Amino acid sequence: MQPQGVLETALYCSDLAAGEAFYRDVVGLEPIARQPPRHVFFRCGEGVLLLFNPDVTATEQTEVAGAPIPLHGARGPGHVAFRVQAAELPGWRERLAARGFSLESDVRWPGGGESVYVRDPAGNSVEFATAALWGLADPA
Repeated sequence: MQPQGVLETALYCSDLAAGEAFYRDVVGLEPIARQPPRHVFFRCGEGVLLLFNPDVTATEQTEVAGAPIPLHGARGPGHVAFRVQAAELPGWRERLAARGFSLESDVRWPGGGESVYVRDPAGNSVEFATAALWGLADPA
């Protein structure tokens, strides 16, 4: 047996309103669930980006259908990389700059692929990367 892919990715952000605005309005993800002040969830392709407030998820137990969800809440900057088409990477550079987000880094990887990095409102490292970074082809 082997996992088929990553289903969820979690980042932590104490200011959920600012985090939601970034991932909705700048990144363009669709919010699919929210429970202030605990979390906001976003659809991202076939996966889900979970944005949690660590002040709540690390201290307040919650249950789903009677089963406890383990406490969690990372501190400090996390990282997420969004897969983008190579032809769209210049557009991402423009979009981020137009919304006031300075690129922290712009990398052309020796093995192929490109990435641009910015910080979200919580300080998480957000990467927009082409599939060639990991030896994969652009999605059709």
